[in-house]
Amino acid sequence: MDKLIHDEKGNTTISNDGATIMKLLDIVHPAAKILVDIAKSQDSEVGDGTTTVVLLAGEFLKEAKPFVEDGVHPQNLIRSYRTASYLLIGGEKEFFATMVVDAVLAIGNDDRLNMIGIKKVPGGTMRDSFLVNGVAFKKTFSYAGFEQQPKKFLNPKILLLNIELELKSEKENAEIRLSDPSQYQAIVDAEWNIIYDKLDKCVKSGAKVVLSRLAIGDLATQYFADRDIFCAGRVTEEDLQRVAAATGGTVQTTVNNIIDEVLGSCDLFEEKQVGNERFNIFSGCPSGRTATIVLRGGADQFIEGAERSLHDAIMIVRRALKNSTVVAGGGAIDMEISRYLRQHARTIAGKSQLFINSYAKALEVIPRQLCDNAGFDATDVLNKLRQKHALPSGEGAPYGVDINTGGIADSFANFVWEPAVVKINAINAATEAACLVLSVDETVKNPKSESAQGEAAASAMGGRGRGRGAFRGRGRGMRR
Repeated sequence: MDKLIHDEKGNTTISNDGATIMKLLDIVHPAAKILVDIAKSQDSEVGDGTTTVVLLAGEFLKEAKPFVEDGVHPQNLIRSYRTASYLLIGGEKEFFATMVVDAVLAIGNDDRLNMIGIKKVPGGTMRDSFLVNGVAFKKTFSYAGFEQQPKKFLNPKILLLNIELELKSEKENAEIRLSDPSQYQAIVDAEWNIIYDKLDKCVKSGAKVVLSRLAIGDLATQYFADRDIFCAGRVTEEDLQRVAAATGGTVQTTVNNIIDEVLGSCDLFEEKQVGNERFNIFSGCPSGRTATIVLRGGADQFIEGAERSLHDAIMIVRRALKNSTVVAGGGAIDMEISRYLRQHARTIAGKSQLFINSYAKALEVIPRQLCDNAGFDATDVLNKLRQKHALPSGEGAPYGVDINTGGIADSFANFVWEPAVVKINAINAATEAACLVLSVDETVKNPKSESAQGEAAASAMGGRGRGRGAFRGRGRGMRR
């Protein structure tokens, strides 16, 4: 289920992404902040499993609480939990799945995530989204004359600049002393000659597409239009670098001595209408180390949620390609390792058997939560899963929650898989977080810090009160 988070600044976010929700929560308790930190770590390192890691850590602590209350030393629990962890670790979906896999394969071994761009265009349906094997970005601000420029080129040369191509007044204070009025005209002519010299050098380079991170003014726009050259100024640094990586070009800080080696190229450049936006698209790039997903959808908040899901999917696919081991999803792997730990606990004497059993029970929170989210009877489904996973033949190992029927099914056969690295990282992080909390016997607060925070809060409240009073005063003045 999605959660709606409304913060004190008035911003509203709708998301079911665990990392996003944890970041937006105003967490005060230090133990809870640990869970936020492990969620952030899970998201940054693996890209998925943030909800899983928080649920597991919370359930591990919940199962440990009765033992702590009964006087069990926390170190005994910590040893058992770490032993258990060591034993374990020693439709639209298809549409976007194909798109994400193709995008990740397009960048190859490049670890830079920004080489996969995600551009959001509200409107249309999710099926209107598409992948560009190259670079796409929204049309930048353009001056008069832009409409006369060609909007499509085959095999163009691309010039990338980090300079202004604009004739404008001097930014800094300047003083020129003239002894003859004719000298003023010479200065004006020199300014025009400088800008025309820059434009001539761009044209002589043979480039048909000119991009710059800085402004390309109306004079340059019309000059290029007369010579059938496309130009775009104020291109963002990220997009310019992605174009450079894809086309093989090099960003230039001068137009002097432009050689062919610094020019980029692609099979096709075109400006295309996408929804209410115009996009500049470079496809068929020789370097092929970048890709762009143009994401369509309904409202802004919906499309932002889809973007977060795509980010998670990209991270997961990258991990899966580098670590090819997968496990059964839908809570199947959680039930299987829970069964394994229960079986192992029978071989251990003493209280540690109880502790490992509690650790094993905590692992069942994942399939239980899946049932709760889908509105199924969690008790009934978990009993079926326990029965299936207890079969001596081991044929029940891949069985997990079937959210389509409310029963259980073979997750491997239904293609419900998880990269093993996600589950390994989640169990490790959740175990360490639970052990860290268990090892703390007391929380010490600085009373001076508390009093300072209280005074600051009171001062802020007082300031807001005075602001409202001042507003009422202005209101009375307006009525009179």
